[in-house]
Amino acid sequence: MSITSVELEKNIGKYLLLAQKEDIYILHNGTMVAKLSNPYQNRVEIAKSLFGAVPAEMTLEEAREERLDNL
Repeated sequence: MSITSVELEKNIGKYLLLAQKEDIYILHNGTMVAKLSNPYQNRVEIAKSLFGAVPAEMTLEEAREERLDNL
């Protein structure tokens, strides 16, 4: 999403919330001057990719044993 610096000044709270979900590009006189982004976005993506990695019927201990057996 791209916004002007004036729009950012007027609605900083709104764009801080939106930056948790997507990058916000700030334009000043039509030129991109900054990017507002979530510093933890990569961690969120990694965590989302792990959902379902261990079958629901498997216990944590079974998952550990299986992982150690594969080393």
